[in-house]
Amino acid sequence: MKVVKFGGSSLANGEQFKKVIAIVTAQPERQAVITSAPGKRFSDDIKVTDLLITYAERFLNYLDTTEVQAKIFDRYQEIAQTFELPAEGLTWLKKELQQLQERTYPSAEYLLAAFKAHGEYFNARLLTLILNHLGIKARFIDPRVVGLLVSSDPNDATVLPVTYENLARLDYADEKLIFPGFFGVTKEGEIATFSRGGSDITGAIVARGLNAELYENFTDVDAIYAANPKLVHDPYAVTKMTYREMRELSYAGFSVFHDEAIVPAIEGRVKINVKNTNHPERPGTMIIPYQEFTPITPITGISSAKHFSALYLHKFLLNKEVGFTLKILNILYKYGISYEHMPSGIDDLTIIFDNSQLTEAKKEAVSRDIRAVIQPDELRWIDDYALIMVVGEGMINRIGIMKDVILAISDHNINIHMINQGSSEVSIMLGTKSADADKAVKYIYEAFFEQKYRSIIRALPRCHTSG
Repeated sequence: MKVVKFGGSSLANGEQFKKVIAIVTAQPERQAVITSAPGKRFSDDIKVTDLLITYAERFLNYLDTTEVQAKIFDRYQEIAQTFELPAEGLTWLKKELQQLQERTYPSAEYLLAAFKAHGEYFNARLLTLILNHLGIKARFIDPRVVGLLVSSDPNDATVLPVTYENLARLDYADEKLIFPGFFGVTKEGEIATFSRGGSDITGAIVARGLNAELYENFTDVDAIYAANPKLVHDPYAVTKMTYREMRELSYAGFSVFHDEAIVPAIEGRVKINVKNTNHPERPGTMIIPYQEFTPITPITGISSAKHFSALYLHKFLLNKEVGFTLKILNILYKYGISYEHMPSGIDDLTIIFDNSQLTEAKKEAVSRDIRAVIQPDELRWIDDYALIMVVGEGMINRIGIMKDVILAISDHNINIHMINQGSSEVSIMLGTKSADADKAVKYIYEAFFEQKYRSIIRALPRCHTSG
């Protein structure tokens, strides 16, 4: 069995649906299908998920929801009309869309989760109807019925282990199984959504639960590239990479996968193939265990992310103070804040945060408590902080990689605030100003892919810029 997931751009309209159906029916082993909500049809379009969020917000603020409901329904109706589905075939959708605001929810957060989740829910049911209308055996799989159980975090849920047992008991024959992505159900029976990359997470969960041989993730790019095509002209396509390379790159900005999304597939040792819905014949990028991977070049990819802040602390003899770090962690715990990294010296400590964890009020409270408990000689926030990840299985035991990375940046007068290399030796993390991040990626890419290893890389595939 293969599990196939389609992103929002792949399911944005009727013409894209035709491509999806052609892909699903091209191979009988493509049996489990994960849907996203309809994405943008054109650059200025609005995603259905965003329309559902607007619907929820208007309802919570006691505003009229008639217009936004009509816009949501029209998106699905447009798709249905492409396949000449009878008009009465969507009566259920209009009814359930209205009923969203008639139900009772434990909190506003659960209400928002339920509203958001219905973008995928409606799309999965619609795809099932269309397939059956075309004479293709297909069955809608409701997460509430199959037992896709998640934690009681309405908009940041994690899968519960029992889910895999429930999925393993799912009976099926030669029919297509259509799963909505993005959400599961709590033990209390409430809908809860995953965070970023929600449908990718569902795909990985289903792939592991059904013991799939391959998880195909269809999106709108031909492959994963060594660097962002918006920053680097005509970058090299990565034909193979490891799970941990993907995790590291996703963490710092690779948009194909959120870094948490592939964890279930990793745990189930399910290989992942990222492919283009618009060009399904192209090989895409295979993501595999490192034990099955032979690196060609030392670096596989470079990525950057700018959604970070850093708290810098200076105190003489910091390294001699017992319990210093514990005191800081207790303060962060007090305000419900997790940190990303904490590089330190003998008198200095830098704590790096994801900005989604912070508010101005929390920053002020943390600063106040640290000054009171730690009494640092210096405390300051660095708001324009970016992280750059240089990743590659080929870096292991390769002498001089760190030097080449640093020189690529320093030769262009970019200041490096932080350098960190994990014990796995497959990644180097750099901290810079946000304004320098894009340039740093470009210069590192040029140093490794256009200069130092040009002869090796010349034979690798380039980014497809057409189509």
